[in-house]
Amino acid sequence: MERADGSAEERAPLLGARRAAFEGRRLACAAVLLTELLERAAFYGVTANLVLFLNGGPFGWEGAQASQALLLFMGLTYLVSPFGGWLADARLGRARAILLSLALYLLGMLAFPLLAAPNTRAALCGTPHPTRVRNCSAPSCLDPPARYCAPVTLGALAVVGLGVGAVKANITPFGADQVKDRGPEATRRFFNWFYWSINLGAILSLGGIAYTQQNVSFVVGYAVPAVCIGIAFLVFLCGQSVFVSKPPDGSAFTDVVRVLASSCRPPRRPADRDLGGAGPGGVPHPGEPGPLGSRKMSRGGPFTEDKADDVRALAKIVPVFLALIPYWTVYFQMQTTYVLQSLHLRIPEISSITAATHTFPAAWLTMFDAVLILLLIPLKDRLVDPVLRRRGLLPSSLKRIAVGMFFVMCSAFAAGILESKRLDLVKEKTINQTIGKVVYFAADLPIWWQVPQYVLIGISEIFASIAGLEFAYAAAPKSMQSAVMGLFFFFSGVGSFVGSGLLALVSLKAIGWMSNHLDFGNINGCHLNYYFFLLAAVQGATLLLFLVVSVRYDRQRARASGAAATPTSRRA
Repeated sequence: MERADGSAEERAPLLGARRAAFEGRRLACAAVLLTELLERAAFYGVTANLVLFLNGGPFGWEGAQASQALLLFMGLTYLVSPFGGWLADARLGRARAILLSLALYLLGMLAFPLLAAPNTRAALCGTPHPTRVRNCSAPSCLDPPARYCAPVTLGALAVVGLGVGAVKANITPFGADQVKDRGPEATRRFFNWFYWSINLGAILSLGGIAYTQQNVSFVVGYAVPAVCIGIAFLVFLCGQSVFVSKPPDGSAFTDVVRVLASSCRPPRRPADRDLGGAGPGGVPHPGEPGPLGSRKMSRGGPFTEDKADDVRALAKIVPVFLALIPYWTVYFQMQTTYVLQSLHLRIPEISSITAATHTFPAAWLTMFDAVLILLLIPLKDRLVDPVLRRRGLLPSSLKRIAVGMFFVMCSAFAAGILESKRLDLVKEKTINQTIGKVVYFAADLPIWWQVPQYVLIGISEIFASIAGLEFAYAAAPKSMQSAVMGLFFFFSGVGSFVGSGLLALVSLKAIGWMSNHLDFGNINGCHLNYYFFLLAAVQGATLLLFLVVSVRYDRQRARASGAAATPTSRRA
C-alpha cells in the first residue's frame, strides 16, 4: 500500500494503527536500539581504558600523549560523519551503509586484542626499545622515548574511527525514519530512548569490560567489544525485513556545494544582478537579500526554490553548531584528562574471588554520568515533559542547550578546583598504587571527590546533547536531515580536535602545563588545573555568545514562519 505522501519507493512493513507512537514499529525500533546499545558498548570498551592501556607498559606513552590519541580518535569518529551520511544518501542507502560500516568497525576492533597479547604485539610492532632513566632531576634530562607501536595503534584507531563515524551519521536518522510519519512527538520520544540505549550500553561496557581490562587482562577486555560489534552486525542484518527503508536518492551535501559554489560566482551580466535582487519595476523583493535568493529559478538562477531555501536554512543552523564546539571540548575530557586525574587520586581496592588484589576501575566514574542519564531520561520523558507541555512551559531545544552549557562549564571548574587541591597534597606526600600493572604516584585524596564533576557533566548531557540531536533533526529541511545530522556530529568532532590541540599547546616546554619534563609517567609536575580553568573560561564566554546566537535564530525563524503564513491568510 502506498504511503500518505504517495511515495511507493519506501518499504514500510508492519504499518500498524496510529493509536500509539511506536505501534507497529516496535520491532524495527528495538532492532535499531539494540544495535546502538551494542555499538556503544564496543565503543566505550575501546575508549574507557585507552589512556591506561597506552600509559602503561610496554607502550609507555606519556599521559598527555595517550589523552591526545584518544581525543584524536573521538574527533575522527565525528569528523567522518558527514562523509558517511553522503555515502548513504548518494550511493548505498542508510541500511546498507550501516551494515558496511559495522563490518569495517569489526575489522578495526580485531586489532586491539592482538595489540594486547604479547606475542602478536611483538609480531606487529617489534620489540620495544629500552626505556630511558626517568625521574631525573638534572637540566639535561633526556627527551621522552618514542611512542612504542604508534603506527599500528593509531592505524587501528583510525579504522575503528571510520566505522564509528559512518554508523553514527546514519543510525540516528535511520532510527528516526522508523517513526517519522507518527509526528514530532514520536520522534522526540525515540530520541529520548535512543539516548537511553546509548547510556545503557556505556554502563554495561564500563561495568564489565573496563573492570576486566584493569584487573584481569586487556586481551579479554578488548575481545569482548569485538564480539559486541559482531552481534550488532547480525542484529541489524536480521532487522532488514522489518525496517522502514528507502534507496539512495541523492545527497543534500552535493546540492549544498553546488548552490554555495554558484552563489560565490559573480553574475554574468549586470542586468542579471538587478533581476536577481529586484521585482517588477526594480522594486526589491522582500526577504530575498544576498546571493542565495538570486540563484533561484524565479530570479533567473539555476536552482529550484526548495534547494536555495534549504541552503539558506542550513546557513542559519550552522552558527548554533559552531557555538557548541567548546561544549564538546569540555565533554570529551570525561574520558581523557578526567581519567588521567583519576589515576593520580587514591583508588580503593575491592574484593575479588581470586587471591589477586583488584582495584576500583578509574573508568567506573564515567558511569555516574551514564547512570544519571538512565534514571533521569525516563523521568523526563514520562513525567516532566508532559507536565511542562500541558502548561506551555516546555523550553525550546536551544534553551536546553544553553542550560547544558552552563552545567558543563561548572564541571570543568569543579575539576580545576579538585586538581588544585590534589597538587597541593602531592607536594607534601604521595602514595604508590598499582593500577593495571602500572605504578602511579597519587595524592592521598579519595577518588570520590571526582563524583561532582561527572554528575555535572551528566546533567549537561541531558540538556545539551539530547536537545542538540533534536534540534539538528527538527530544524533541518526534510531533504537535508541526514546532512544536518552529519554536520552536528562533525562539529562535535571539531570540539574533540580542539581539545587535543589545546593539550598539545599547553604541553609545549614554553608553557609546560601538561607535560612533566622530569617524570614522563605522571602529571604531578604539571598544571592540569590551569587547563581545566581555561576550558571553563572558554565555555563561559561561549555561553554568552550562544545566547545571542540562539535569540537571533529564534527571531529569524519566527519571521520566516510569519512570512509563510501571510499568503495563506490572504487566500483564506
